[in-house]
Amino acid sequence: MACAPTSDLIWLGPLRQGDGPLQLPLAVESVAAGFPSPADDYVEAAIDLNGILMPRPSSTFLMRVDGDAMRGDGIHHGDLLVVDRSVAPRSGSTVVAVHEGRFVLRRLEGRPAQWCLVASDATTAAIALQGEDPDLLIWGVVIHAVHHLCTPLSGSRRRGAVAGGSPEALGVEP
Repeated sequence: MACAPTSDLIWLGPLRQGDGPLQLPLAVESVAAGFPSPADDYVEAAIDLNGILMPRPSSTFLMRVDGDAMRGDGIHHGDLLVVDRSVAPRSGSTVVAVHEGRFVLRRLEGRPAQWCLVASDATTAAIALQGEDPDLLIWGVVIHAVHHLCTPLSGSRRRGAVAGGSPEALGVEP
């Protein structure tokens, strides 16, 4: 379902403008997810989303989700993932792995030498990581997922379209 167009929307542009970060206003008060409270009408500070979402830019990649295997963990088709390759995976981490030459998104469970990649849906089989498997590699750890609440009206991705290219395009050997 797409949101109705409105003339009140303002495009903020890219997250970086020129050489410096784009500072966005941060409201003083948090938004209530339950019973709403009156909002203060001023700004606390400015924040740079790049600094918050990508604390280590040289090891961080953005990827789109293609499929619904992790819907139970709140990650949906079309969401944008922030994947950090410098973060050490641990049990419970959501990871991007390379399996049979393709990227897969799963939750890492178990312990070293007995790792397992698990989807949050009931229909996708787990992938056991036993021994040295050349066809399977934990590529990076998901540190943020940007979940879309409103589907864009134009320029939206088609379901099933190539979302982030191949592992080879990001420097991963098949």
